[in-house]
Amino acid sequence: MRQYLYSVMIVALASVGVASAARADEPYGTAGCGLGSIIFGNSQGIVQIFAATTNGLFGTQTFGITTGTSNCVNTGSSSASAKAFIQANRETMSKEIARGAGETIFSLTTLAGCKDAASVGSVLQQDFQNIFPNERVSDVDVSNSVVSSLQAHPELACKSLS
Repeated sequence: MRQYLYSVMIVALASVGVASAARADEPYGTAGCGLGSIIFGNSQGIVQIFAATTNGLFGTQTFGITTGTSNCVNTGSSSASAKAFIQANRETMSKEIARGAGETIFSLTTLAGCKDAASVGSVLQQDFQNIFPNERVSDVDVSNSVVSSLQAHPELACKSLS
């Protein structure tokens, strides 16, 4: 275990130089924002696996998106924040929407100001085919569909979506 930890630390330190060469206008790479983006930056390639693993191990991505910290964009608008959150967590969202429950749905419920995560999960599960009509649907279309679905159900009381 100790050798694994040392290996991860060496890779993290080695990637700092690579991360500084990446485009300055993109604060994170394909792994998304969170602690992993702070450590590994927006460099391309296998380093994004380490960034995603770091985000997953420490749970910083969900927290960062909700609070606008850890390289996560704070868009100022709750609807835009919800869309950014959905886009950053698309794969997890698709699995949880199919099940109708999960931590990401709970976080989205909080971010959108909805009253009940179970109701949000149920509504999104019913709208799954509209949200994910095929596997090639864009992240933007998915996020627009999720927000539209939440806005179309006044019983969810998603007061933060404008």
